[in-house]
Amino acid sequence: MNAGTVALVDDDADLAAATGQLLTLAGYSVARFGNGKAALDAIDLDYPGVVITDVRMPGMSGIELFRHLRERDAQLPVILITGHGDIEMAVDALKAGAWDFLTKPFDPDILLSAVARAVATRRLTLENRELRAGVDTSPSDRLIGRNGAIQRVRAMIPMLGETDLDIVVEGATGTGKALLAKLIHRSGKRARHRFVTLDCAAPPVGSVEDLFTAHGLIAGADRGTLLLDNLDRAQAPLQHRLVQLVERRAVALEARDPQPVDLRIIATLDEGRRDDVLPALYHRVAAVSLRLPPLSERLEDLPLLTAHFLQALAETHGRPVPPLAQAVSLLSRADWPGNVRELEMAVERQVLGLGEQIAQTPSEMPLPDRVRDFERGAIVEALVNARGEIGPALEALGIPRETFYYRVKRLGIDLAAVRAGLG
Repeated sequence: MNAGTVALVDDDADLAAATGQLLTLAGYSVARFGNGKAALDAIDLDYPGVVITDVRMPGMSGIELFRHLRERDAQLPVILITGHGDIEMAVDALKAGAWDFLTKPFDPDILLSAVARAVATRRLTLENRELRAGVDTSPSDRLIGRNGAIQRVRAMIPMLGETDLDIVVEGATGTGKALLAKLIHRSGKRARHRFVTLDCAAPPVGSVEDLFTAHGLIAGADRGTLLLDNLDRAQAPLQHRLVQLVERRAVALEARDPQPVDLRIIATLDEGRRDDVLPALYHRVAAVSLRLPPLSERLEDLPLLTAHFLQALAETHGRPVPPLAQAVSLLSRADWPGNVRELEMAVERQVLGLGEQIAQTPSEMPLPDRVRDFERGAIVEALVNARGEIGPALEALGIPRETFYYRVKRLGIDLAAVRAGLG
């Protein structure tokens, strides 16, 4: 029986081996890391375990690792192993949110007790997150990607969910702005209340004033979240009324007793259209400003996103999961004007057997761009056909290993993501 997962970070191989054996005998699944950077690269948001790290390590110290992990997931339990000279530093980390610290040489029973409590708390935290995220989910209700910008935004979701700060999310069409707003709502204290969307580009039929009555759409978001979708496309009368709403946090303002509303407001804008929002409105709702990159800036995530949609949409439609090799035409594309939403629809057509008619590279595209797209598609296809194995892929491509890795780096191909998609 697996008692839980532990990431053990220590540059002392002998001590790490002994501690790892202790935890393994106690039923834990142990992942060992020789330095803080390797651990940080492997531990993502929603890591299903706890972290034990030595404080003194070359390069990134255990304290630095703890701080980075806390920025990524403030609820991840981190246990520090310290020497006697590091106790004051460890106490400061404890005040900053570290789970516990033990001094060398530590009592094995004390370590196992601390780990057991941390694992139990971590399980409860992740179960609560899953329950919150399980409301009104669809195949696209995850912020998928290993791209640095996506990871940074994803790491901020739990923290933002627990605040009342208003947020602006900017990005091109189809990048997932409304999805990010829902994830922030579901991750925090407002999750038990309503998430109400006002499409500012096409508000409900009726007068603008109908939205701001005591029984109107906006009042229904009381204690929850109001999403002002496409705020940059709102007409001037609606924007002026929204300024009043944001300032006074009340509806039915013309009534004798205006009705207070407890709102967290999240607004979405198309990138580059900030000037279409009244400054008085924008600066009031942009306490936090986030940007979601277009798919063209995160092509390394294509295999991971494609594999995710293949699996999720096959389950949705009750069909077998097509092999990733069938989607190689998608993986070789670099032009996604509709971004992640367009990719999801393209994958859905493949799952339904409707085929994906990919347009050939436009003749007006510069030759270097055509060559880049061809090389990327050829390498990804070879990797897919070789089930992620480098040797057979090199044979199929007919290029030396050094050339292969040079082109993989230049083309931004994420080998780990391709392999993950094949799983």
